[in-house]
Amino acid sequence: MATIHFEAEGTTAYVMDGTILRDAMLEKRIDLYKGMAKVLNCGGVGQCGTCIVDILSGIEHCSERTPVEDQKLRKKPATYRLACQTLVNGEVRVRSKP
Repeated sequence: MATIHFEAEGTTAYVMDGTILRDAMLEKRIDLYKGMAKVLNCGGVGQCGTCIVDILSGIEHCSERTPVEDQKLRKKPATYRLACQTLVNGEVRVRSKP
């Protein structure tokens, strides 16, 4: 069982190990897109790069960065991830829309 603490929203999600972070955020009704990306996003396939989150703690409980993330986030800190590409397997603390 994985535990995801959403820092800015002050809420916690309890999900199965291997859950995609984006899915957990949408289930909890956490807004993960800014501006026009709310309408113009890729739907979770990693092509738009708009679902960026910051893993504040527990990054060791997340899947490794994918090649898509390496490309989209190359100028961002290592703790920045795409929610649609991140699998959660333990306790993590997340900041949405960093």
